[in-house]
Amino acid sequence: MRLLTLLRSPFSWVALLLLTACSDDGSPEQQVRAVIESMEVAAEARDVGDLMEHISASYRDAQGQDRTEASRYARGYFIANQSVHLLTRVESLEFPAPDEARVKLQVGMAGRAGAPGQAGLSADLYDFDLALVREDGEWKVSYADWRAH
Repeated sequence: MRLLTLLRSPFSWVALLLLTACSDDGSPEQQVRAVIESMEVAAEARDVGDLMEHISASYRDAQGQDRTEASRYARGYFIANQSVHLLTRVESLEFPAPDEARVKLQVGMAGRAGAPGQAGLSADLYDFDLALVREDGEWKVSYADWRAH
């Protein structure tokens, strides 16, 4: 399956996009940035469990998919791509409310499909719009939208 097709899934933001539990240490901006970095690490490690820890139970994306569907797409993406490499850049980070963050990310995604030596490399650039909410002291992705560059 082509990387582009898979990136139309909720995984995109997640491969995107990239979140980990935050302690009370640091500013909210530092916490959100740490979450994004942790999600990137989880995606590159192809660890669906770690990735999904940072997705809100109330998650919905621009295509109307929920957290369960996002998890399925992430699994499929990781099965189809034996390696995943991401390069993320935070374009903007705003806090419209104390427990809500809005992030615009640019993510370069490269994946290698198939067995080593027979694999095809595919790379794409995406813009992501994420909404994160603080739930029980942890920042979680509650909404995602993305588009190819």
